[in-house]
Amino acid sequence: MLDHRIIGATVVDGTGAPAVAADIGIRDGRIVAIVEPGTLQEEALETFDASGLVVSPGFVDMHTHYDAQLFWDPFAAPSNVHGVTSVIGGNCSFSIAPVHPQDADYIRRMLAKVEGMPLDALEQGVPWSWSTFGEYLDALEGTIAVNAGFMVGHSALRRYVLGAEANFRVATPSELDDMRRALGASIEAGALGLSMDCSSSHSDGNGDPVPAKGADREEILSLCEETGQWPGTTLEGIFEGASDGFDESELELLPAMSVRANRPLNWNLLVVDTRDPGRVDRHLAVSKHAREVGGRVVALTMPVIVPMNMSFGNYCALNLMPGWGPILNAPVPERIEMLRDQATRRMMVARADSEEAGMFRRLAGFADYIIGDTFSAANEGLAGRKVRDIAAERGDAEPFDTLIDIVIADDLRSVLWPSAPDDDDAHWNMRRELWDDPDVILGGSDAGAHLDRMCGGSYPTRLLADSLRGRKLLSLERAIQALTDVPARHLGLRDRGQVQEGWIADLVVFDPATVDTATPTIAHDLPGGSPRMHADSVGVVRVFVGGIVTVADGASTGARPGTVLRSGRDTDTITVH
Repeated sequence: MLDHRIIGATVVDGTGAPAVAADIGIRDGRIVAIVEPGTLQEEALETFDASGLVVSPGFVDMHTHYDAQLFWDPFAAPSNVHGVTSVIGGNCSFSIAPVHPQDADYIRRMLAKVEGMPLDALEQGVPWSWSTFGEYLDALEGTIAVNAGFMVGHSALRRYVLGAEANFRVATPSELDDMRRALGASIEAGALGLSMDCSSSHSDGNGDPVPAKGADREEILSLCEETGQWPGTTLEGIFEGASDGFDESELELLPAMSVRANRPLNWNLLVVDTRDPGRVDRHLAVSKHAREVGGRVVALTMPVIVPMNMSFGNYCALNLMPGWGPILNAPVPERIEMLRDQATRRMMVARADSEEAGMFRRLAGFADYIIGDTFSAANEGLAGRKVRDIAAERGDAEPFDTLIDIVIADDLRSVLWPSAPDDDDAHWNMRRELWDDPDVILGGSDAGAHLDRMCGGSYPTRLLADSLRGRKLLSLERAIQALTDVPARHLGLRDRGQVQEGWIADLVVFDPATVDTATPTIAHDLPGGSPRMHADSVGVVRVFVGGIVTVADGASTGARPGTVLRSGRDTDTITVH
């Protein structure tokens, strides 16, 4: 007897092939039959009529930071209700294992600073009961509703071996040997590979460079080599050139990392800008060079504009504007005094709208920011209004001055919503050309991070809505392939990413007439009551993880059949030469 029989479905199998009408049979977590409609006669415990609905593979999000959240939210909300069945965490060098007990507070504060995870949630919602990576994976085993795999973060690894000196110096030969052993043991226990941070954009809870920044080139390459000694592994990183294009040293380093490991390397995040059309070529030059030397380097890029808010009070993308860091990283009273200074304001505006701002230049349209929540009598009635309109009323010549006056009145707590400057035909045409490039993968949600500032986990349904009823830049088949089989094959996920007989029944059933993302809202449901952005799905009728229904009509069922994805067991080895 079948566990589930899905009848009358339109099946888009993830390979890019045309959709077909079919019935699907599921037994013991796998797809056991894909047959013509009306021909699946075997009885089933549950029969679901999918007439008028699309069945696709479960979506794979290969850049998340759900490492901690899965302990207080085993469903990985909101990704789960948007059809994501497999998530990859531990990116950007920030895993939460291995860790010595005395370093747990350091890791928590670093994650709170860099990835915008509320400290209260990290302290109250995570058990921190492990030391090794294997113990961390075991703590999640059998508790989660999605499939989840994790990279070993270079920052965590360096802190584990070098302690408090990790941020400031290179490793000795014996310490590098210890790091290789710890990395190998982590991968042997199931870690999917190594993630790195070779950028200058991240600082820890003390304001120091994150531990990964203490490494030299030889350490990075040696750890890549260790990663390549183990089956089913991969590489991931964030790099200095992610903002404006790679310099000569990175053009050599990234391909060398891939070659040394004999594994593909993905980096985050490629952003288009019509004011600098050559930036894409500067970014993809590293992929071209990698192919020339026998490596494989791919860029992640988001196919949607992610809902995102900003604040001058909490760490966010504004801190990464050139020249802004020393101001926005200062204690709040000092920050306010610096922001009152007219010369400082003029510097901030000039540098935010300069080429050196790179991909963050898109945030420089301050006149079009919309004021969100406010907290002072002086700002009463401003919520929902554009800064340019408020500036005109006040007679301010510079809208940025108006913006700063507003946030100062709120002691910097004001919530700000930038208007997307790249939501026009020119930018979408650039994106569409990029999506055809074999060195580009659609993704990079950052789901699980920056919880009160952005909601990237909803991108699959937003892309489907746009493909079906919006700009229609991609066919349905191509959009689903980009969300499923492409990332699954890059990672080597075994028997996932396609609707095929014998493959694991990670499936999404959605209504093509309505599938979409609802308007984001702010919820206060994290441990400690901290806020997070959330967006419901529309038109997601069923989500299956391992043949178990985890989402029904856009809501979690409470089932937790997710697999902790372990290298070599759940992943095939993808080599590059």
